Amino acid sequence: MTYHDVPVRFDEARPAAFTLAREVAAEGFDVLLVRDVLGRFSLLVDDAAREAASSEQADNWMDLTDARLGRYRGERPLVLTSVTRLPRTLTAAPHAMDVEAATATMGSVRFLDNTVVGEDWSRVSAPSSDDGNGTRRTALYGFKGGVGRTTAASVLARALADEGKIVLVVDLDLESPGVGPLLLGSGTLCQHGVVDHLVESALGNAEGLEIVARSGYSPSRQGELWIAPARGAGTEGVPNGYVDKLNRVYADAEGARFADRLAATVRACEEAVERSDSGRRPDVVLLDSRAGIHDVAAVTISHLCDYALLFGADNAQTWAGYGDLFEAWAASGQAAAIRQKLRMVASMVPDSAHYSQDVHLKSFRAEAFKTFSVLYESLAPGEISGAANEAWVLEDDAAPHSPIPILFEPGLVGMNVPDSPDWQERAFVQAAYRDFLGTAIPLIMADPATGAPAESEEVSP
Repeated sequence: MTYHDVPVRFDEARPAAFTLAREVAAEGFDVLLVRDVLGRFSLLVDDAAREAASSEQADNWMDLTDARLGRYRGERPLVLTSVTRLPRTLTAAPHAMDVEAATATMGSVRFLDNTVVGEDWSRVSAPSSDDGNGTRRTALYGFKGGVGRTTAASVLARALADEGKIVLVVDLDLESPGVGPLLLGSGTLCQHGVVDHLVESALGNAEGLEIVARSGYSPSRQGELWIAPARGAGTEGVPNGYVDKLNRVYADAEGARFADRLAATVRACEEAVERSDSGRRPDVVLLDSRAGIHDVAAVTISHLCDYALLFGADNAQTWAGYGDLFEAWAASGQAAAIRQKLRMVASMVPDSAHYSQDVHLKSFRAEAFKTFSVLYESLAPGEISGAANEAWVLEDDAAPHSPIPILFEPGLVGMNVPDSPDWQERAFVQAAYRDFLGTAIPLIMADPATGAPAESEEVSP
């Protein structure tokens, strides 16, 4: 039978390839399983360091790739290092995921996934800003758009500034920028934006860009509010070319992947605040991420933030989307690393005589708990709350699935911000976001290492 006769689909190929790789490793060989951008698998078997694989073994492995992988066998489905010399950059690829550890009698299995987009979802790391400067980075993300994420970011930013914090909001929703108008107030938009820095830095041409602006909002305490917009004001008389720039920001520049370039841009925004008349790095950076399974969101959540607030409405689209994302984290072995960063936000919660807030949040909690189960099952009981013998339970208010509510407020729908400069002071807005702010701010300001609340500074009124 040839692989053309085997009806294997994408979803079936991965577990079949992993099983085959483990079987080869059980014969004493280290295996690197490689998936190409079309989803096809190749087995790289390291048999050069010991007795080479026999021709019978190699023939059997080749037959198994045909029988089990079908059209998802690679163009070179089996490569033996005793026959083909491979560069160490491939055989020891740092981005490969460890699947099976080597033992005295069994080889190891590692997995290297080559993708066009989204590979950073499976590479969770500490924030690149983690250099002891005290800055807290928080991502605001929604799988679907239209859940009030950007409005919540602006409300949260002003509340933190009112507590005396130096706050920077970075608009990473590059395809649909919008946080700037919500926060700028009477301030003046800077000439350049995040997209300008991404484009210019790829050519080493970012020096001198004006990429942050101080908001015109005056906090009630000695805080400050800064904005790094996706799109700057541009130069008068010169076309902005925003779409042309956007078409180029995601490319990997020479010697720098997109993830590294985006991290460098966020750091540049923070440093711009420090170089300003503020003279201090931000205490808090809010990253308003793009929705969906997108590279910006992948980098923002997986690498750039200490904490991620996940926005969603209680509907099938929300849970299917987050379910796919959590499944990818669990499959790539990232459950333990990523769950420490996550907390659900129940947005647009209704509160009426016909459908109460309590009823809605009960349903939301149940669906969130079910969706998070794929991450919880990968961890030991008690890890979420830190209690050694406490298992995860539906009603655990400290768990990632426990929803932080934002009430639905019709007055915010279609509001023209420039015509409503005091919109955040209105009673209905404060009521809608009261519980959100009361829960989110302590989480954001907690010590990332211990979860303990950060010590507050004495700020003069």
